Amino acid sequence: MPENLARKLLGQHLVSGKLQQGTEIGLRIDQTLTQDATGTLVMLELERLGVERVRTQLSAQYVDHNLLQEDFKNADDHLFLLSACRRFGVWFSRPGQGVSHPVHMENFGAPGVSLLGSDSHTCAAGGLGMLAMGAGGLEVALAMAGEPYFVTMPEIWGIELTGALPPWVSAKDVILELLRRHGVAGGLHRIIEYHGAGVDQLDAWDRHVIANMGAELGATASVFPADQRTREFLQDVGRPDVFRELRADPGASYDVQDSIALDQLEPLIAKPSSPGNVVPVREVAGEPIYQAYIGSSANPGLRDLAVAARIVRGARIPEQVSFDINPATRSVLMALTQSDLLSTLLASGARLHQTGCNGCIGMGQAPGTGRNSLRTVPRNFPGRSGTADDRVWLCSPETASASALRGVITDPRSLEGKPGEVMRRAVQARNTRQLLVIPDDSATARTTELVKGPNIQSLPHFDPLPDSLTVPVLLKVGDNVSTDEILSAGARVLPYRSNIDRIADFAFEAIDPEYAKQARATGPHAIVGGANYGQGSSREHAALAPRYLGLRVVMARSFARIHFQNLVNFGVLALRFEDEAEYERLAVGDEVKLSGLHAALRTREPLVATVSGRALRLIHGMSQRQLDNVLAGGVLRPHERAA
Repeated sequence: MPENLARKLLGQHLVSGKLQQGTEIGLRIDQTLTQDATGTLVMLELERLGVERVRTQLSAQYVDHNLLQEDFKNADDHLFLLSACRRFGVWFSRPGQGVSHPVHMENFGAPGVSLLGSDSHTCAAGGLGMLAMGAGGLEVALAMAGEPYFVTMPEIWGIELTGALPPWVSAKDVILELLRRHGVAGGLHRIIEYHGAGVDQLDAWDRHVIANMGAELGATASVFPADQRTREFLQDVGRPDVFRELRADPGASYDVQDSIALDQLEPLIAKPSSPGNVVPVREVAGEPIYQAYIGSSANPGLRDLAVAARIVRGARIPEQVSFDINPATRSVLMALTQSDLLSTLLASGARLHQTGCNGCIGMGQAPGTGRNSLRTVPRNFPGRSGTADDRVWLCSPETASASALRGVITDPRSLEGKPGEVMRRAVQARNTRQLLVIPDDSATARTTELVKGPNIQSLPHFDPLPDSLTVPVLLKVGDNVSTDEILSAGARVLPYRSNIDRIADFAFEAIDPEYAKQARATGPHAIVGGANYGQGSSREHAALAPRYLGLRVVMARSFARIHFQNLVNFGVLALRFEDEAEYERLAVGDEVKLSGLHAALRTREPLVATVSGRALRLIHGMSQRQLDNVLAGGVLRPHERAA
């Protein structure tokens, strides 16, 4: 029977279970990716697990998020990560080398390889024909220790691409079109597979743009075929030997199907403050802007900066506009400096920033109060930019640059002429892989002492789940609450990523500034959530910090995939309402009583809680493996007992 590419990749890495939708499967992981916002916990978890050396084919640690060194905290974490990489046998990408996803793609990406990353945008590697998924840090630590990655077998969503992109429309508009149609939960429990003649029109960086923002649809992964365009990319980065052709079989079918006629697309933009709030640029044209931001993991290619240079060549950006240029990798920055592209951008008034995540994660470049910021980043959740009442719009480099040129939101099709050909490919004359630190397998490396500054604290210990719970509802939130709202990123918060007691003070700050104080005073408590609770970043701090403050139960309409697993990993009972209408009846201050929990959970029947004298039926949906971990108080507990 003809197979699609996603099922082929899953089958090639399957170590337990069957490829039956809705059941749990275990997958062999070939490579892992960690970054400094999440990798510090991963390394502490490896230490707790007693791992001597990683057991993957390759693991890489990137320093790309917390590059600001305002004091000792980030600098200390960078040194800690370097020592941990030596200790555990992990490649180390130094600060300034670039954003993890494109750097990994340049140096380690290979068709057919499985990749698990402690960053939700790890799915970007699917642009090279990889099986690439984001997960919480503890899942990645277990994969580095040689254990399978467990996930619910998803639907395979086939997206047929036809035609070719018209002038002034680019890859960002393709993924924005999917978000316009399906919203931020449209890909939940699905792998998106792109196929059709239109795929041939997209190069590897175009595919990276589209696959990267599959995370914004909630998808488990995104997959493109490995073909001639993939071969060209691997030749450009000096690794043609890792290429192998991978395609769906002729006549392969999909669980869900959709199609996009590329030639029918127009410039699109996601309005504040959700990636799913997408409209045509022409509908909002004319709104004044403060900032246009080009770069990030979502648009990391040389082509994206080259098109910006072409648009602003010979012009001067209006004085009220901050035109921010963020090369995503050192190799792209080198290509800019070796051409006239960088001088063109700088001559227009552009501001050049170091290679890293920067403003995308709230590390600098925050916009002015209430001012419009057009960005090529993947997310625009409220306050993520670092400005509390920000107005961040997501768009293509064409739209951002045209808007910077005119000082108002501008449909790039209104510019004179056509964009023409721009520089897309840059053969790396000097391979920047030399700037990565290669793992050392010597006896000395295996005994390297972990360098822990004063802000790096040991992981907390959590008690097993009691058989009975009586907890108050301390907080109630709406639909699509993101992990950025549960625990924000940015220069003020993320430096405490290795100090759970301190970072917990910021939990839910954007929703209820009193939550952390009340939680510390209350102890065990519950939270009520809406649909798609915990969307966005894979940061396990968003589960770990509230658990540290006493969170034992989250009751929600539905959960985002990664955050649900993160709650399980730290022993938080994540429950769905059998009747979603019950969400409306619960309020802050209600007391939730659950008794006989252990036996009730094992029956797989709905749990019956008591709230204000009435029965509330709740569903857990956990596998036996997940259930065992929750009962034990989290994933680390069973490993400690086994040791």
